[in-house]
Amino acid sequence: MGVTMNPKTDIEIAQHTKLVPIQKLIDDLDLLEDDVELYGKYKAKLSLNTLERLQDKKDGKIILVTAINPTPAGEGKSTVTVGLGQAFNLLNKKAIIAMREPSLGPTMGMKGGATGGGYSQVLPMEDINLHFTGDIHAITTANNALAAFIDNHIHQGNDLRIDPRRILWKRVLDLNDRALRNVTIGLGGVTNGMPREDHFDITVASEIMAILCLAKDIPDLRFRIARIVVGYSFEKMPISVADLGYEGALTLLLKDAIKPNLVQTMEHTPAIIHGGPFANIAHGCNSLIATKIAAKLGDYVVTEAGFGADLGAEKFLHIKARVGQFKPAAVVIVATIRALKMHGGVAKDELTNENVTALGKGIENLQKHIETIKAFGLPYVVAINKFVIDTENEVLTLLTWCNENDHPVSLTEVWEKGGKGGLQLAEMVINIIDNSQNNFTPLYNTKDSIKEKILEIARTVYGAKSVDYTTKAEKQIKEFEKFGWSTFPICMAKTQYSLSDSSQKLGRPRDFTVTIREFKPSIGAGFIVALTGEIMTMPGLPKKPAALNMNVTDKGQATGLY
Repeated sequence: MGVTMNPKTDIEIAQHTKLVPIQKLIDDLDLLEDDVELYGKYKAKLSLNTLERLQDKKDGKIILVTAINPTPAGEGKSTVTVGLGQAFNLLNKKAIIAMREPSLGPTMGMKGGATGGGYSQVLPMEDINLHFTGDIHAITTANNALAAFIDNHIHQGNDLRIDPRRILWKRVLDLNDRALRNVTIGLGGVTNGMPREDHFDITVASEIMAILCLAKDIPDLRFRIARIVVGYSFEKMPISVADLGYEGALTLLLKDAIKPNLVQTMEHTPAIIHGGPFANIAHGCNSLIATKIAAKLGDYVVTEAGFGADLGAEKFLHIKARVGQFKPAAVVIVATIRALKMHGGVAKDELTNENVTALGKGIENLQKHIETIKAFGLPYVVAINKFVIDTENEVLTLLTWCNENDHPVSLTEVWEKGGKGGLQLAEMVINIIDNSQNNFTPLYNTKDSIKEKILEIARTVYGAKSVDYTTKAEKQIKEFEKFGWSTFPICMAKTQYSLSDSSQKLGRPRDFTVTIREFKPSIGAGFIVALTGEIMTMPGLPKKPAALNMNVTDKGQATGLY
């Protein structure tokens, strides 16, 4: 995030940083030779045997970094995550960062990159933002192989009596391509398959991505893939991958992708980057395996969940923590003054102007996210990610509000100063971990009904007054209950820009209703997706995509990645 007058761009800062060979990090982490597979000089994959070897070692403390509802440009949550990890190491604490892999869709579309910013980045940023170690490509391939197996089964006689009108499984692509949202396949005659309507999602919305990020090991990965519901028969009964018999082949395609990736920050703090489900359409957390390995290798793990506490954090606490059977030690809530001003009614093109009144109104959004974390019983610190456009009056207003309301707060400058800009934040996080009560409790029980779970999330996390269901959603609930799926956690698909299901309702909307338009069973992942509003599982590109600024020099050096 550009939060200083420094003329260098993020990629220029990254390219002028001298990396240490990944082997040095491996040695410092007490990893054995058999624990790693080198991917060149600065990247490595970690063997799943590492977890088994270290199973008796005490876990490090897991710190979750979340945020307020962001503006379209993002608020620097990844930057704060990286900066906090670097700050811990400056305090001589053995810290490891665990983050998601960026998707090419938003990288080429709006974001331009997702590896932190300024002097708090994970490196090599060009590799991580592009193809990295091929994990997302492997997920794309496995997803589309399953789609091909389904259509081939129908073409070859359809022994399972799959109803082509009720196929749930979509093809995927790791790009934003709105033209592929709704397509027709199988045209051109009998030899080209049965014509039917099909759809594309972005790869990070694939259930296989969610499965990879929640699987504990390869047997669990295979078990989860076998449970994927691909569609329904003519008799309206669910058809799974196990019915088709392809769970082994699909697991084989993912045997390397399931291994987490080890890289480093600008200050050589170890970072494990693995998996990348979106938080607005999936559960928004890096892989459970990556987090668990990090917890075995470090005393502190700094990890993030996508977008605001209403999305990524809620799913981290209700889905990932449940599956992983761990309790976060603390939560960091990232806020920016510019985003709070937007939540207070300031237009995007006027955010550079001082507006203490709008800031005061927008603070209500931060207050709601704090209330959500407190509802889970977790200690927290508010991290103000400082931007150069923030005025002294605005900074003082936000700090004063936090202090007057007994919210632990730290003004962070990790974009400009790296780990040094997050030292106070790191010290505060350590202090609340050591001196605060941690009464972490999920907001709902998995035995609650589907509607009870959704109502709890809508009321407690979003601040809604009620939940409405379309006729289709009501019908699906009855079907899911009949199939025994009602005990799964809920994964809400909702806009990231608002606490409500409408991206236009900024700040802290009240007395609103959330509408569930339909459900999607992600039985392999182990949750039910509830789609709200107009959420898209295949995003589109903006009028001027970030890709317009990207290029490569004659010597092969990337340019234009933020």
